[in-house]
Amino acid sequence: MKRDLEAMAAIEHDLVVVGGGITGASVAWDASLRGLKVALLEKADFAHGTTSGSSKLVHGGLRYLVNGELKLVRESLRERRIWESVAPHMVHPLPFMLPTYGFGMKGGPVLSIGLFLYDLLSFDRNWLMDDDHKLPAFRSIPKKQALKIMPTLQPEGLTGAKIYYDCQMWLPERLCLEIIEGAVEYGAMAANYAQVAGFDIERLGAAGRVHGVDVTDRHTGKSHRIRGKVIVNASGPWADSMMRLAENGPPARKLIRSKGIHIVTRNISGNYALTMQSELGGHFFVIPWRGHTLIGTTDTLFEDDPDNLHVSERDLESFLRVVNGGLPGLNLERKDILYFYAGLRPLVDHTKEGETKDSYKASRSAEVCDHAKVDGFEGFISAIGGKWTTSRHLAEQVVDLAAEKLDRKTKCETHCTPTYGGEIGRLKSFIRRAQARHAGLAPELVTHLVNLYGSRIDEVLASADERPGERALLLRRISPNRPDINLQVIHAIRHEMASTLSDVMFRRTGFGTLGHPGVPTMNAICDLMARELDWDEGEIARQMAEAGQAYSTVDGKAS
Repeated sequence: MKRDLEAMAAIEHDLVVVGGGITGASVAWDASLRGLKVALLEKADFAHGTTSGSSKLVHGGLRYLVNGELKLVRESLRERRIWESVAPHMVHPLPFMLPTYGFGMKGGPVLSIGLFLYDLLSFDRNWLMDDDHKLPAFRSIPKKQALKIMPTLQPEGLTGAKIYYDCQMWLPERLCLEIIEGAVEYGAMAANYAQVAGFDIERLGAAGRVHGVDVTDRHTGKSHRIRGKVIVNASGPWADSMMRLAENGPPARKLIRSKGIHIVTRNISGNYALTMQSELGGHFFVIPWRGHTLIGTTDTLFEDDPDNLHVSERDLESFLRVVNGGLPGLNLERKDILYFYAGLRPLVDHTKEGETKDSYKASRSAEVCDHAKVDGFEGFISAIGGKWTTSRHLAEQVVDLAAEKLDRKTKCETHCTPTYGGEIGRLKSFIRRAQARHAGLAPELVTHLVNLYGSRIDEVLASADERPGERALLLRRISPNRPDINLQVIHAIRHEMASTLSDVMFRRTGFGTLGHPGVPTMNAICDLMARELDWDEGEIARQMAEAGQAYSTVDGKAS
């Protein structure tokens, strides 16, 4: 996968997709599979925003049942099964425990009714070839067993717990990248660090027709015009800003932005995720993730510029109070936080005049806006709202509309096409065969690489032989305590458009998302990158400083 804005600007595309998060990636993948010419543009790195700021879950949204959003829950549960099918190395079943207290809304009888409906709406959850990915129906367990699984539960009033199943992603950023790589494999062109600075619009009074976008290459400073018959705005929390830029006025649709904080700590969750309602309001998850525990999330209204999203010490202190309020035996402190991050959920604003905006109660349903019908801008479509789990289906609706505008009779294939690394079969069997093929590597390392690269693991490992004399160096671990090797850094640069230390640490390998790896390890990664990208000492220092910011709050305190 190579980045070439000049080549992208040399032709007219059927679709130009603005936004390289999971929605834009899914649009590009879907359109490419249908035979459309696609250009994908991302102003920063792929998956840098909302896509990387999630709870790493692919789930039906159990709490949406309370709001009566049965259609959204059914859509989410269907999409959960599809993700398991097309990306089996990335999307894995995860058991959840939901403790029961008393006989009200938190009581066993009420939750049993909700979970029975949840299972009923996921009637197709086991229409899968891999038995290991099939999800059992919910069950009830007694108080004693619940406390054994999670000893930090509040025992007073506890009557037992419910066990139900959803799914989690190994590394959402890589899954998003895989989808982009799949689009490129089918002919799409993609570029990160390509910022849309304006639109090429043929004005027709107050309306107009969009013919393309003007793009600034953030690496070189050069400007390019990328032409397209249909422009898709899939820029997530920036979607209304893109509308404003195109229409030179108020956006056709408004967003509510919800800020969500997550923390990563040592393994305190065992094999079960925990769904908790806090006495201080809201709910949160305690999730086992890659040998650690991920806890999230907050849900607060964010009214600043999306580019100004940060985590503050107040954010962390407030969230720790919520978590410790729900699990008083946990006693988590600031020093226990190994890593933290924030994400913005872009929600369609349905607030009526006089109503107070509420990001927690706002629907997670998506909307496809055809600007030709809304404000007279032909050739312009916006994908707004939605969630990680339903991004593929949102993309299907967007491409259906674009294909109609292009007068192309096509059908979606993403529901039955494996992602770029998803041609696995039974995952356990694939891992065993991969371990046998690569017997010179530790079995746990091969398992880790399969989770990251899936069926492309052999191609990735083949990168070790691209240049003479590199193999021994590239197959060494980056750090004795992590199952990652130097080869992943080189592969990310040569084949995955990684150009910064942050790209490699957080969005290609996930190496940095489990806590600070240490300055010596970061220096070693920089040394590898410097050889490939011709960095001098000044650039290495800049990259180190930029990547290091991810471990400090906006107030300056480091993890």
